Amino acid sequence: MIINKQEFYVNGINYTVRSAIERDAKDLSGLRLQIDGETENLDREKGEAFIDVPGFEQIIKTDTENRRNLFLVAVVHDRIVGFSRCEGNHLNRFSHKIDFGVCVIKDFWGYGIGGNLLKESISWADSNGIKKITLNVLETNDKAIKLYKKLGFEIEGILKKDKILSDGKYYNTIIMGRFNE
Repeated sequence: MIINKQEFYVNGINYTVRSAIERDAKDLSGLRLQIDGETENLDREKGEAFIDVPGFEQIIKTDTENRRNLFLVAVVHDRIVGFSRCEGNHLNRFSHKIDFGVCVIKDFWGYGIGGNLLKESISWADSNGIKKITLNVLETNDKAIKLYKKLGFEIEGILKKDKILSDGKYYNTIIMGRFNE
């Protein structure tokens, strides 16, 4: 699906949240690789599950055409600095829900970009009859967990010792969901 772009001004910077378009694919491929190397909050290490330009072009095309998918980008001065995806399931028993994921480059943490990507996704979901949004978050990502709770998400479960990080220790993944009645 496509949404109308939204403008934000937070902590001294202007940025836009808009639907991804095919010409974003090149920037997104590099951006995802960069972000994966900046934080252990995501599932991948840098270079793992690499998505090339044609791969991102296909994801954007699919998400644009599918009414249960949404691919958003955050743009500062014509530069993509973050993105989020909502992905629905084609099975009827799961047609009421989507999975959400978000990432923002480290230089732009603290500007509300991830939160605004999520808020736009929630607004889109609520206005399109999607009843449930689910997401996974690393147990140590306190800021994200606090934001998700503030926006109506609840902890639904914990995957114990789900990830091993660079320190060699195991960490839990928290499963959260937001249901819109």
